[in-house]
Amino acid sequence: MEDKRCYFAVDLGATSGRTILGTLADGRLEQEELTRFPNNLIETGGHFYWDIYALYFEMIRGLKEVARRGITLTSIGIDTWGVDFVFIGDDGALLRNPMAYRDPHTFGRMEEYLRDVVSRRDVYDITGIQFMNFNSLFQLYAMRKDGNTALKHCKKVLFIPDALSWMLTGEEVCEYTIASTSQMLDPKTGDLSEKLIESVGLTREHFGRMVQPGTQIGVLTEEVQKMTGLGPVPVIAVAGHDTGAAVAAVPAKDEQFAYLSSGTWSLMGIETKEAIINDRSYELNFTNEGGIEGTTRFLKNICGMWLYERCRKEWPEEVRQLSHPELQGSAMQVEAFRSIINPDDKMFANPSSMIEAIQQYCRQTGQPVPETPAEICRCIFDSLALRYRQVFGWLKEFKNPTENRGEQGQIKVLHVIGGGSLNKFLTQFTADACGVEVLAGPQECTAIGNIMLQAKAASEREQHQACLGAAEHEQARQNGKASGSVRDVWEMRAIIANSVEMVAYHPSGDQAAWDQAYQRYLEITK
Repeated sequence: MEDKRCYFAVDLGATSGRTILGTLADGRLEQEELTRFPNNLIETGGHFYWDIYALYFEMIRGLKEVARRGITLTSIGIDTWGVDFVFIGDDGALLRNPMAYRDPHTFGRMEEYLRDVVSRRDVYDITGIQFMNFNSLFQLYAMRKDGNTALKHCKKVLFIPDALSWMLTGEEVCEYTIASTSQMLDPKTGDLSEKLIESVGLTREHFGRMVQPGTQIGVLTEEVQKMTGLGPVPVIAVAGHDTGAAVAAVPAKDEQFAYLSSGTWSLMGIETKEAIINDRSYELNFTNEGGIEGTTRFLKNICGMWLYERCRKEWPEEVRQLSHPELQGSAMQVEAFRSIINPDDKMFANPSSMIEAIQQYCRQTGQPVPETPAEICRCIFDSLALRYRQVFGWLKEFKNPTENRGEQGQIKVLHVIGGGSLNKFLTQFTADACGVEVLAGPQECTAIGNIMLQAKAASEREQHQACLGAAEHEQARQNGKASGSVRDVWEMRAIIANSVEMVAYHPSGDQAAWDQAYQRYLEITK
């Protein structure tokens, strides 16, 4: 039996967080949730902030539980949501809690910046990132215009996972995947763009050294060791952006795949060797975010189960008490493609009533108006699947821009990960609409990616320390004698595939009906 290795993952979302103990042995991964806690927004002085000290407290609480159990940790890794950051002063102290991306101070500022400072096309040509008003670039611009005193007096700007790692280690870094969400990273140079940094009154020295996923940041400070009862445990810069960690956990067997991270929002994309920044990607508003092992996550944001979740809150109590399978099952009895919407139409961004917005869209496009929960649910699922088909077609176009790339440039499978992978009806629709095999799972992909990137980093440290040659390591791996760590992303993904249950969905064969519905979708949404 292999040695068991234990990894501590901190997985923070915009509403809640958790700490997870991951163990890796015999080529299989197991997870145990140690703690779960809310991530509350603080509203004060007309602004919204994250409570960075509360998140730090919860990390320490989880580490104390590890020490109480007498567990020896191999390492620690942290992933969070993107774009937000903290300011550090000259005295090494935090300059107030970080402002949240949901704060309205950026409203109208993106348009102002793109008009008066750097043009929209120039920003996209540098970063390849889609435009959202809360991206770090526009947050910093808004703060500078508003005379934010924390920005004025800061020595360092650290993105949220980097700030929490700094609180554990005292080391200031800028992890690549989280930096890519800022709309200030130039993927061609692999570093922050000086032009964009200077446009908001900062310099490169205001940010930590750039590190790639799998880099050891440092070890727990003596202060943290004393508080937790642990020793100098290494802290690893995993894919600090939670979507980056999730995509790292896609259990693909080769490069011929696309992914759909499905939840409240859907992220559909491919892994590429280099960023794709051209007229077509600009026109379609695709984004290029940092990935693992030098890859790019070329993807598009799609409004996912947000539509369904909002409608469910509006339906009567007797409907809300139905389980998801019961409610969704009733929708399957409704006529297919009766009503179709564009899920990404701006009228669905945050309406006062999602039900009324869907009904209004159908009226304006001359379609039957869905009235019952089953009809509305069916409308949402049909429409999402057709939108997935549209984006999937674009991805195939970008994956294989020429006809001479052969099979290597094809997409043969779509991996659906995240909570939405449990929705068997929408997943089957996705297979039918896209005409491709869909593999659903894992659900908890972000924590899995966090843990497996730590395991990869442990393997690299061991090889370096032991001066183990590649041939020896490969032989040890083939013989099943390698320790509870992994060599590269494909070994990572093989272990994940061996550790989680995936459900396969294949096109049902009614392709003509989906083709006809897709033509209607294109007419309605144009």
